[in-house]
Amino acid sequence: MNRDCNILIAGGDMRQIYCARRLAGQMNTGIIGFDAELLPDDAADCIADTAQKRFYDCVVLPVVPLDSNGLLSTPCSSSELRPEYIREMLREDGIILAGKCDERLREMFPGHTIMEYLSREELSLRNAVPTAEGAVQIALEELPVTLNGLRVLIVGMGRIGTALTAVLKGFGADVTVAVRNENGAAKARLAGVRSVYTDRAGADYDLVYNTVPGLVFDRERLSAFSRDTLFIDLASKPGGVDFEAARELGIGVIWALGLPGKTAPVTAGEMIAETVTAMLAERGRGE
Repeated sequence: MNRDCNILIAGGDMRQIYCARRLAGQMNTGIIGFDAELLPDDAADCIADTAQKRFYDCVVLPVVPLDSNGLLSTPCSSSELRPEYIREMLREDGIILAGKCDERLREMFPGHTIMEYLSREELSLRNAVPTAEGAVQIALEELPVTLNGLRVLIVGMGRIGTALTAVLKGFGADVTVAVRNENGAAKARLAGVRSVYTDRAGADYDLVYNTVPGLVFDRERLSAFSRDTLFIDLASKPGGVDFEAARELGIGVIWALGLPGKTAPVTAGEMIAETVTAMLAERGRGE
């Protein structure tokens, strides 16, 4: 427990609230960028006193830190949160942890060390499970049939594809994995499912999950599928499906971004907190 460390959770979705709650047991923790009524009782005491600004050693920003307007992402707040306001609350040598970092963020916090917690392998591996469970939950809600015996195609055998394969097999789904190379095919064999090269996957499926962040299903490929096929795209931007073409063809597509924060915010938030704690501990040992 490090009560000498002042850490601020600034913006984000519900998982950041539970990240703050977990960190509050170890550090002096504040939270800003949330409407008060959204905070559970045991997290309400973490609200940063913005009338009396304190200098924080560390600021934890959202998984996707900035919105399209260059403001901090605050989907759970009715007020905007400007980066310069957070900058005023951060020590000169304070560090920033964000899910992802781009050049815009670096320009907004010049001179500060910025670290990406989503780049940590342990968080990526652990995040795959709630993402897979959330993806299956969407299918259960959207499809008028059971998953048992359903013909499912999963594009990609990375962390999420592997976790999704295991969950769907538990439901008795008929799973095929689309892969790019023999490495992916070997992973599929180890998981006990069929594999096919992505460009030869065919279209005889009832449910398709994409995990590849690059165009896989263009208009030509989509036109081969039945209008009853459901596509669930789990890939980050730009996604793997031509969404406009799918709409025009009458094919259902759900772009399921940020699933852990939507379907399992407590688990996802606590995983972020544990990763942040490990990163700060490593940095302390390094110094």
